Amino acid sequence: MGTRPAGPGQVVPDKAAGAAAPARGTVAGPKYRRIAESLRLRIVSGQLAEDKQLPTETELTKQFGASRNTVREAIKELINLGLIETRPGQGTYVTRPPEPLITTLTSSEVTGLGGGEGAAYRYEVSGEHRTAEMSGPPRVELHKAASEIAARLRVAEGTPVISRHEERLIDGTPWSLQTSFYPRRFALQGAEKLLDNEDIPQGTVKYLLETLRLEQVGYRDWITMRAPNPNEIAFFRIPPDGRIAVFEIFRTAFDQTGTPMRVTVTIFPADRNQFIVNVGQVPPAEYKLIPPPKGDKT
Repeated sequence: MGTRPAGPGQVVPDKAAGAAAPARGTVAGPKYRRIAESLRLRIVSGQLAEDKQLPTETELTKQFGASRNTVREAIKELINLGLIETRPGQGTYVTRPPEPLITTLTSSEVTGLGGGEGAAYRYEVSGEHRTAEMSGPPRVELHKAASEIAARLRVAEGTPVISRHEERLIDGTPWSLQTSFYPRRFALQGAEKLLDNEDIPQGTVKYLLETLRLEQVGYRDWITMRAPNPNEIAFFRIPPDGRIAVFEIFRTAFDQTGTPMRVTVTIFPADRNQFIVNVGQVPPAEYKLIPPPKGDKT
């Protein structure tokens, strides 16, 4: 964590008095925002280190000469920014940024599957000595294909499709959201387990090969980035102001005839996910990218 000097529009703590003294060009707006900015600067500079407990509400009230309600609003502001968290029965602490997971999007030599899904996803997570979890069984629904899914499946908009949705966690932390879309005709042709609200043990790629003789021979990843929607903000517990974007990866899988057989849409928050694409014969990656210091926008 590097020290960031206070500049115009920022409030710095008054070391002599222990209170927040306005710098030249004081932060405009309500007092709670000035308090939140002062505490934010302490966190960014490392004065309040990761996993360190913040002063109590009573201490902050005295320190800033503010009411309890004002201090609570400041705390809420910092929680929304993802800088602190409240731990029941313990107090309020500076958050520890999640350790990123590096996903290799190209096919795994071990599983033969695309990175970020199924056995390949679980293999990569376990390789980091971490635990991949699901919040529950897959949520299975029938839809009429929206335009972006229909175009990738090469079917008419409104064609019936089956969706299988999973909420994925790593070591208890929400990590990604994944929804796979299949033509409904697959179930009518014998792949009835696609409609079951439970995991398919061998994975859908092998299941479709066994039941319908549809062999996945390749896939195309279309990677976009956008601001999270309200559901994603709630699930990933990220700030609602859009400062943490999400990757949205559309993976279209093709069978042996070149026909699209599946579209999988995966949402990855950018603060905890990194990606590798291998081209040709390359050795395994032997490095990790380190996330920038908290609050550093450079």
